[in-house]
Amino acid sequence: MLSLSRFDFRRPRALHWLIPALFALCCSNSVFAAEGAQRVDDYLKGLNSLKADFEQFTFNAERTQMMERRGTLYLQRPGRFRWEYEGPDKQIIIADSQRVYMHDVELKQVSHQSQTKALRGTPALLLSNTDPIEQHFEVRPIESTDGRDWVELIPKDAETDVVRIELGFGRDTLDSLIMEDSFGQETRLNFTGAQRNVSLKPDLFKIDQRAVDDFLPFD
Repeated sequence: MLSLSRFDFRRPRALHWLIPALFALCCSNSVFAAEGAQRVDDYLKGLNSLKADFEQFTFNAERTQMMERRGTLYLQRPGRFRWEYEGPDKQIIIADSQRVYMHDVELKQVSHQSQTKALRGTPALLLSNTDPIEQHFEVRPIESTDGRDWVELIPKDAETDVVRIELGFGRDTLDSLIMEDSFGQETRLNFTGAQRNVSLKPDLFKIDQRAVDDFLPFD
């Protein structure tokens, strides 16, 4: 549903290292994994609501840009969010803790699906859910080249189309997100103007059915 530079988690290739060195390497990787999870947990800890502007860039498997969108994210944990895309082809994606609704404003059409199915393995699950991150993702830090702290997440759910997520943290906020799907398509999200734990109106997370002609389930 949300669809970012590629980093390699490098490991020594020499197979003739002494056992103590290999043991130290294994321990080090475990520590790095714990540090990656801790970086995400630190950001999510105490996060009740969030408002942020975003730019979204979508690339095909050959990394040719296919789409550029802008909009605003509203998040109310647990389980509620609103992705509002600007422009003449305005779209709104709403989660109300039970279902996810995709509203095409111009067509006055809403498609909806159970939230459990729609969000499996996605960044939206990570941000809106309060479960421990390790319950849904394998986590490890990745080497930074831009001053951000980068963390890679691999979804544990085999049914999701998402194969990899990268989160980029500035000093005290999440400002970049990269997601790759099983078709090799990559989506990059850059967040700006983030406001943490702001008061959000409940109506942001509801579909106004008076503005909808077609209301279609797709699960």
